[in-house]
Amino acid sequence: MPKIIMLLKMFKSKIMDKEMVNHPSHYGGKDNPYEVIKVIENWNLDFHLGNTVKYISRAGKKDTDKELQDLKKAMFYLERKINNLENK
Repeated sequence: MPKIIMLLKMFKSKIMDKEMVNHPSHYGGKDNPYEVIKVIENWNLDFHLGNTVKYISRAGKKDTDKELQDLKKAMFYLERKINNLENK
């Protein structure tokens, strides 16, 4: 494989890795005013509610085969929040 092609593939891989960490599209992306992290921070959501919003917003977007799993994770965090409030 020519060296330039190898370099281009490495560069593309680095860009993809960064996009999966900084403002990934399945959470809305950097330019979206409703990017999940922005909503969580602006609404001052705690850990449980923040994760609930996160998993609902990404359901079926990060991995289409795991939509149900994401929704169950959202429910897990919401139920924990409710249980914590009920047991105060």
